[in-house]
Amino acid sequence: MEQRKFLEFLALAEKLKCNTRHSFTTSGRKESVAEHSWRLALMAMLCAEEYPHLDMNKVIRMCIVHDLGEAVTGDIPSFYKTKDHEAEESRAIDTLLEGLPSPQKEEFAALFAEMDARETEEAKLWKALDNLEAVISHNEAALSTWIPLEYTENLVYGEANCAFSPWTKELREMLKQDSIEKIEREQ
Repeated sequence: MEQRKFLEFLALAEKLKCNTRHSFTTSGRKESVAEHSWRLALMAMLCAEEYPHLDMNKVIRMCIVHDLGEAVTGDIPSFYKTKDHEAEESRAIDTLLEGLPSPQKEEFAALFAEMDARETEEAKLWKALDNLEAVISHNEAALSTWIPLEYTENLVYGEANCAFSPWTKELREMLKQDSIEKIEREQ
C-alpha cells in the first residue's frame, strides 16, 4: 500500500480512539470504540483453542474492523440502533473502503459481507464475542453507570448469537449469573 493512502486510512480509523461507547471502564470513564475492538480481538485469541477448526486469523480481523464505520457515525448502543442507523453505518464503511487500494479494499469488503451474512462459524463467533464483550464491560463497570434498561438487557443480551456454540453459550450463562450477583450486591 502506498504510504500516503496508508496514513490517510489510519487518520480516519483514529477516530475510533476518540469516539466513545455507552460502556464505562472500571476507572469510571467511557470506553472508546477502539478499546472495545482491541479487547474483542484479545477475546478471540484467548478462545482460539476452543475452535481449532475455525480460521481464527479471520475472526481476529473481523474483531478489529467490525466497528470501522463508527469512525464516521460514532457509536449508537444496539438497543437504540435502527435500520436507518445501520444503513448509515454501512454507507460509512463503503466510503472508508473506497479510500483503500486493492487488494485491501476487496479483503475488507469481503470481511464485512461475511459479517453481515453471519452464515460462517467465523462470523458467528465474532458476533457472539462482540455481544459478550459488551456484557463483560457492563459487569465490570459501576452499577451507577447502567441505565434502567440494562438491568434486564444485561441478562439476555447476545443469547441468540451465543447459542451456536456450547462454549459461548456456557460463557453467556456465566455472565448472566455475574450480572445477577452484581445487581444484588450493588443495589
